[in-house]
Amino acid sequence: MHLPACTRRTLLALGLGACRPSQATEAGFQWRPWAAGRAVPPLRLPSLDGAAWRLDAWRGRVVVANFWATWCEPCRAELPSLAALAARHAGAGLVVVTVNYREDPGAIERFLASQRLALPVLLDTDGSAARAWTPMVFPSTVVVGRDGRPAGVLVGELDWAGAAAADLLRPLLGAR
Repeated sequence: MHLPACTRRTLLALGLGACRPSQATEAGFQWRPWAAGRAVPPLRLPSLDGAAWRLDAWRGRVVVANFWATWCEPCRAELPSLAALAARHAGAGLVVVTVNYREDPGAIERFLASQRLALPVLLDTDGSAARAWTPMVFPSTVVVGRDGRPAGVLVGELDWAGAAAADLLRPLLGAR
């Protein structure tokens, strides 16, 4: 599956100056399929509420793991549509989890309260999960199929209520 790449606004917000011309679009994101031979790193992190979270415990469900930070404007813009996605597709076996990059739990809680967002937050306190799973561009979202294998990484901001997200998730949610 090929989805479009990054916009100038997203690149500027991320602190990047340019995008390869062949990838430039108005979509605001780039889909990078997970390489067939690439190993799947473990994803085991503490959650903001203190519980241990493990990706392998969710085998059989489609997992959308969004890597973000409160200082990232595209991340903040994307979170409400991720919350709506989680609510809309929970019955179809979709799990949405957010992975915060190296921020203080108090700052994360204040931000979530100010935005009235209720999404599970995992704490990547040393940044090792982001390094293992993403190209270190925020936001980046890893989409994992029911088999526990990543389908790919979506780099950049996406409206998860839009057609591009539906096109991305439809084949994964339909596979039971």
